[in-house]
Amino acid sequence: MANMGHNNLNAKLVLLGDMGAGKSSLVIRFVKGQFLEFQESTIGAAFFSQTLAVNNETVKFEIWDTAGQERYHSLAPMYYRGAAAAIIVYDITSTDSFARAKKWVQELLKQGNPNMVMALAGNKADLEDKRKVTAEEARLYAEENGLFFMETSAKTAINVNEIFYEIAKRLPRAQPTQNPAGMVLVDRPAEGSRAASCCS
Repeated sequence: MANMGHNNLNAKLVLLGDMGAGKSSLVIRFVKGQFLEFQESTIGAAFFSQTLAVNNETVKFEIWDTAGQERYHSLAPMYYRGAAAAIIVYDITSTDSFARAKKWVQELLKQGNPNMVMALAGNKADLEDKRKVTAEEARLYAEENGLFFMETSAKTAINVNEIFYEIAKRLPRAQPTQNPAGMVLVDRPAEGSRAASCCS
């Protein structure tokens, strides 16, 4: 969950998606500014943290990059439970990876934190000539399911920082706790209306 300090927000963020969609590459590009042409498959999950300045506050992301292989699927709830945000990543050159992303979205909608900020990332946007999933199709799906959508490229850094900044901006901020004084305000309109009716 997102916890608020003095203009500091800590937010757990999880990346989900098919093996080879580029989840680790996105995180490494965001956290370290690097791109490795050959990224080994994540085993279980990898942890990163990165802090962003958004408006007049800092947001520290605690990022869980989960493994895409099917055999690790049962571990996923351990990582997305209590997460403030999720990026569901698919590869624009693979309709299978887009179908898998949709399954993750449905799982999060059913079992994730109801206030979770969810982003759909169409990764490998630099491979336009091999594209199988149109941006329009993905954008429509994202809109229908309450996600926001961006196409990214970990290789060329297109929209990588932007997707994390957008999530940081959308995170729910802690609401001030209800105090007894707040309950008095509820009564005031009633007193006013009684006063009006007695003296009209």
